[in-house]
Amino acid sequence: MTVVTVGVHIVDVLARPVESIPAGQDTHLLEQIRITAAGAAAGTAVDLAKIGVPVASLGAVGDDELGDFLIMIMERRGVDVGGIVRKPGEQTAASILPIRPDGGRPSFHVPGANLGFSVADLDQERITGAKIVHLGGMDVTWGLHDPAFFALLDKVRENGAVVTMDLLSNMPDLMPGVMAFLPHVDYLLPNEEQALMLTGAATAEEAAAALLRQGLRGVLVTLGAEGSLVATESGHTRIPALDVPVVDTTGCGDAYCAGFATGLLAGRDVVGAARLGTAVAARVAGGLGSDAGLDGPVTD
Repeated sequence: MTVVTVGVHIVDVLARPVESIPAGQDTHLLEQIRITAAGAAAGTAVDLAKIGVPVASLGAVGDDELGDFLIMIMERRGVDVGGIVRKPGEQTAASILPIRPDGGRPSFHVPGANLGFSVADLDQERITGAKIVHLGGMDVTWGLHDPAFFALLDKVRENGAVVTMDLLSNMPDLMPGVMAFLPHVDYLLPNEEQALMLTGAATAEEAAAALLRQGLRGVLVTLGAEGSLVATESGHTRIPALDVPVVDTTGCGDAYCAGFATGLLAGRDVVGAARLGTAVAARVAGGLGSDAGLDGPVTD
């Protein structure tokens, strides 16, 4: 595969627009309910496949019906799912997301099988054959906080692959573990809150500069409606978000990562790849779910 995503796999159940939770046994009628493959690895993989990039995804799901659905929908979208392992007796990770009219997305979440994914579960041949390895959700896949995994990442980079990394949570207690990955990663793509928590910095620019000092080739901080900040040794560049009607922000970070990886594969520089990431994220924001609006190549 051209790209391999490694990490978090989630089933999302989304409903919109939700202005409040009904009291008692009341019912609110909605416009749309959808179930999607999501998570920082699975969501990115589906987005890549939908815009035409060959991709495999590695992770863990339960041996339940949600796991059956997740593997089925990813395969239907064109993702190589041969590296997804089934964990007997565990639940597949899942989220329920009532989407507000402004696109905001509170959530109810069960982490499930993601917590048990480890180096022993990895199909290393898929990883070593990739041009880009995208790590999705290393803050919550504790079984990959392992020197053997770091050595594998070093090996693929020595062979010419690029390693990118995105996070899943905004939980301060999980941020210190992320720092151990940075010497083994080329590009980090956190959101602003994550970048500030990782560094203790006061601004996105200060956080990006601090993260670059960890040996990264680039840091791309996503800023929601303010776009993103791209930081390399050449300097900092602000990339504005595209002006599009927002339906749901679920998966926009995953989409940005997918577009960025696609741009790198096409030979773009870091800023050019980030502009493509911005365009893919804008498409996703215009619909419900982490793969909305992606039905072929995207240009910026």
